[in-house]
Order: sequence, then C-alpha cells, then structure tokens
Amino acid sequence: MALYAITCDREVGIDLEWVRSNLEVEQIAERFFSCQEIATLRALPAALRRYAFFLCWTRKEAYIKARGEGLSLPLDQFDVSLAPGEPAALLRTRPDSNEALRWSLRELIPVPPGYAAALAVEGGGWSLALWKWPESPSRLCRLSE
Repeated sequence: MALYAITCDREVGIDLEWVRSNLEVEQIAERFFSCQEIATLRALPAALRRYAFFLCWTRKEAYIKARGEGLSLPLDQFDVSLAPGEPAALLRTRPDSNEALRWSLRELIPVPPGYAAALAVEGGGWSLALWKWPESPSRLCRLSE
C-alpha cells in the first residue's frame, strides 16, 4: 500500500503505517516521543494506546518528511495530538514555538482497517482531495474533498 501527496508551492509530507501488534509501543514512545506525548499516551485506556501510538507516529513522520529533515529532526522536539478522535494537530515546536503555526496536520481517512495515515502541509487555506487507484488503472476515483 502506498500514499502520495502532491502540492503546488508548499511543502508536504505524508505517512502510512500498519498498526502492528508485535511492537512494544510504550517502550518506543518513551525513547522517541516528547514528555507531553508520553503522558498523554499513558493517560489513555490501555485498549486505545496502540492505535494512539500509530496516530502519533504517522503525524510525526508526516511533519519531518514535510520539513525535509527526516530523523535528523528529533521526534521529542515537537508535540502532536494523538488521542483517537482528536483532530490531528502540531501542538508545539521547540526551540522555535512559532514553527507550529506554519503547519497543518490532518489524519487521512478512509484508510483500510488496521492502518493509520497522516498528512502535513505547510500553511493553511488548502483543500484536500483523496483519490483511490481502482482495480482498473485506467482512471482514478475521487473519494472526498
């Protein structure tokens, strides 16, 4: 499975992850997430933590891809929302707190069950169109706007 993001005149990053059951998500979060994200993850009911971890991870990955810095940008230097049902957001950036205002995050749905996906776009005032590659690759199907 793959996702592509295309924009004009702005930076964009996208990430898709399979919500794997064989990862120690709380240990990985403690190593890479910010203190605020770890606290939020721990406060969630145990049944929601794995999915919340992947929501957080895809949002972080989308943002660092959009910035073009990859993992050279430490994942604990910015906070994203992660609670299921909560809108995707870049909450805080360090050391430049104004950096968070330059970006928009969005959870991408629909994705197949068992996946999480996020999109990071520089700036605001943009619209999103999702397209699905059908069984017949002769045309694309628009999913939503």
